[in-house]
Amino acid sequence: MNLLAVSINHRTAPVELREVLHLSEDEIRDFIRRIKGTILNEGVVISTCNRTEVYGLPNNSNLTHKDLQNSLLNLKPVKELKPEHFQNYFSDEAIKHLFSVATGIDSLLIGDNQIFKQVKDSFEIAEESKFVGFLMKRIFDSTVKAGKRAITETQISEGAVTVSYAAVQLIEKIYSNLSKKAALVIGAGETGEIAAKHLKERGIGRLAITNRTIERAEKLAESLNAKIIPFNHFKDFLHEYDIVLSATSAENLILTKEDIKASMKKRNYNPCVFMDIAIPRDIDPEVKNIDYVFYNDIDSLNIIVQQNLVKRKEEIPKVESIINEEASSFLSWYNSLEAAPTIKNLRDFFESIRSEEVDKNKNRFSADDQEKLEIVTKRIINKILHHPTVELKKYTESNINSGDAAMRISIIKELFGIDKKNIKEE
Repeated sequence: MNLLAVSINHRTAPVELREVLHLSEDEIRDFIRRIKGTILNEGVVISTCNRTEVYGLPNNSNLTHKDLQNSLLNLKPVKELKPEHFQNYFSDEAIKHLFSVATGIDSLLIGDNQIFKQVKDSFEIAEESKFVGFLMKRIFDSTVKAGKRAITETQISEGAVTVSYAAVQLIEKIYSNLSKKAALVIGAGETGEIAAKHLKERGIGRLAITNRTIERAEKLAESLNAKIIPFNHFKDFLHEYDIVLSATSAENLILTKEDIKASMKKRNYNPCVFMDIAIPRDIDPEVKNIDYVFYNDIDSLNIIVQQNLVKRKEEIPKVESIINEEASSFLSWYNSLEAAPTIKNLRDFFESIRSEEVDKNKNRFSADDQEKLEIVTKRIINKILHHPTVELKKYTESNINSGDAAMRISIIKELFGIDKKNIKEE
């Protein structure tokens, strides 16, 4: 199978190079327009924060991985990029790599199930751009199946493997129903933003954001429909929140034990959760000695993260087994579309019909005529199959692209019902 794939990812290139090669949705659509029909006949482009990858069936057999890399660099020139920053895959290795991406075992965070959705979204963009043909559609179906099996049959995505997510999961263990709770996120940087999004996804009742730079707080608050509290006055509102999650880049503590004592007094000592996921810490760790305060810092959360990472790593062999099974299933299907076995199956199919009908009716003929019946009916079958046989042979003897060949052979097999199982049952 003449399937090419190139990848630049978190294992092959530093973040500054990955950032430059990252493609927005509009850029993916533009890139597809540039390469469709000239470089690739069909394919898919995946671009996330940790990878940019292109898969596809080349326009002609002379095209190489280098052509695919150059087409990407023509869209986004990067002088610092070297050949070793790319990984190249061909045929079944490209299929297995795609399955590894979709199942999360090739992610920076092992088992990251966000990538599964991102892969599906990438295929949808390719479909909308009319870049998905017969073969890529089948590859997509197999990719989705592998991804779903990894999620349902293994624990590769179980447990938090980021500090932000671990904090929110721990909060859920303290408060079973977040819809009745209010949360304040201090800090609108990447860590605070991720934590705020997790809280929103978990159905937090009320969400507020405070940040030294008001513009950043406004942007995050708008995207999450959250309230903004001015940073200089957030301590005045501390008592209104059941959950306080702090993730600033401050060099010193921003919440002291006395601050939280005062807040708890205003709350009439209703339980409150304080999650400090900043480095250095934002909250005085002594607050853990205040009654009805649940406090965790990044060290305790990291223990949870590391334990979950170990569990996820133990699931990798199970996922690899699923990948091998689904890759084998896909390749068996693809190999069944080769011209030679299809020609044989087609002839076997017609011969089974001919011999069955001759056996049913030969007693109506004399012995001499029975022999003639065999010869005549075989000649008829040979003449009927002559042109289809010639056309099928062209698919292996010419440079017709593998997607078109696979589609045409598949249509023939479906029209006549000539897969091996059907022939055996006949």
